[in-house]
Amino acid sequence: MKIYTRKGDKGETGLIGGTRLLKSALRVEAYGEVDELNAVLGWIRAKLTDETIMAELLQIQRDLFAVGAQLADPTGHVEQKAEKAGLHEERVRGLEGIIDRYDTTLSPLRAFILPGGSEGGALLHLARTVCRRAERRMVALSQEVPLSPVLITYINRLSDLLFTLARAVNREAGIEEIPW
Repeated sequence: MKIYTRKGDKGETGLIGGTRLLKSALRVEAYGEVDELNAVLGWIRAKLTDETIMAELLQIQRDLFAVGAQLADPTGHVEQKAEKAGLHEERVRGLEGIIDRYDTTLSPLRAFILPGGSEGGALLHLARTVCRRAERRMVALSQEVPLSPVLITYINRLSDLLFTLARAVNREAGIEEIPW
């Protein structure tokens, strides 16, 4: 199969099931933001050395493919066709468990902190902002079409996790947080 199809040359793209939309459509923007987040997480995995965090991010990347598949499916049936396209509340609880585990190692927040620190920490802060942008697009899309509530909940919790991981990575690197 060739990588190019020429089907998008006029500004349209195909969704799961064959529906075609403009590439500027809100649905396409939403799954495009999730795709960008996934790429940033891949970049972070290439930079980090902590095996635990790398494994957690790898699972999150798989979850993001499920989120993207559901966003690209106007019929809402992709989950029934491909089990791996499903995303359930247990994955949200899994993110919360990771947050709680790292949070116990961090000092309590008393002010906003400036994004940055180590390369890994700074990249995790960048991923958090991309995650928030994806969330905003998904919320906008949910005003037009029904979305599974777990998708937005997952992305919201993921941004919290990325913030927590940025703090943990910077702490491990011995870099102090800079309050605002």
